[in-house]
Amino acid sequence: MSIEIKISKKRIPYEIAIHYLNKRVEEVKNGKKRELLWILEHPKTYTAGVSFNKNEVLDNKIKIIKSNRGGKITLHNPGQKIIYFVLDLNERKKDIRKLIEVIENSIIKFLKIYRIHAQSDKKNIGIWVKNKKIAAIGIRVSRWVAYHGCSINISNNLNQYLKIIPCGLDNKMVTSILKEKAIRPKNYEKKLADIFIKNINNI
Repeated sequence: MSIEIKISKKRIPYEIAIHYLNKRVEEVKNGKKRELLWILEHPKTYTAGVSFNKNEVLDNKIKIIKSNRGGKITLHNPGQKIIYFVLDLNERKKDIRKLIEVIENSIIKFLKIYRIHAQSDKKNIGIWVKNKKIAAIGIRVSRWVAYHGCSINISNNLNQYLKIIPCGLDNKMVTSILKEKAIRPKNYEKKLADIFIKNINNI
């Protein structure tokens, strides 16, 4: 099954990306467009998923954009890589747990490139390095079309998490490739896409 791969070099504002994503969801539902894997970055943006609680905001001055994805409040900022997808599970296995496992395993495999040992947690969705979260996952499913995706902290400013309780967790419990290994990975987007596509095609 052919998946369109889209890699954006310029940062895409969150609202523009979500408008594009929602439009693509309807097009996939109606058989007008292929499935999508989109790798990009956002400018600094705080978004709240459907499980959001106002107590998770520590600085009332920040702007929060509500999202229909799963999960709580989180941060997107430069140096964090977003992987959005639109996948038609009608043409694959109608198994949400399997999809989440594929996302988790793809992130873990990518982090191994940088000798980072990461793992998933059945109680707390996402990817962890010891007790610190390095990647977040939030998906939504409509008529068995799954969309939204995940984010991986590559070299972003982790101090910007201090304005929120990210994903309902202590904001000190976040990390990045830069923090773990003191490196700023470059030109890795194609490799990241290849890992995801290979694993998604096993669904």
